[in-house]
Amino acid sequence: MVKKEAATESKSKSKKEVAASANDDGFKLGAFLKGTKEELGKVVWPSRQQLISESAAVILMVSLSATLIYLVDQLFGWVSRQVF
Repeated sequence: MVKKEAATESKSKSKKEVAASANDDGFKLGAFLKGTKEELGKVVWPSRQQLISESAAVILMVSLSATLIYLVDQLFGWVSRQVF
């Protein structure tokens, strides 16, 4: 019985130590902003023409998908009115 309690205490201590070390690191806003700026510097931004063409492609595909869903919905509605 004593061994179980000792093992439980050692486990709880190790969890507490881990939690304490995690709290010591904390969040540093300056380091976060510096890292963010570095990562944004690595981004390859699209050209204006590429941005416009890809945006148009997305809008076109969304419109076509919405139209297809609308037409299928109308077809199912018509079929259900014929049956019932």
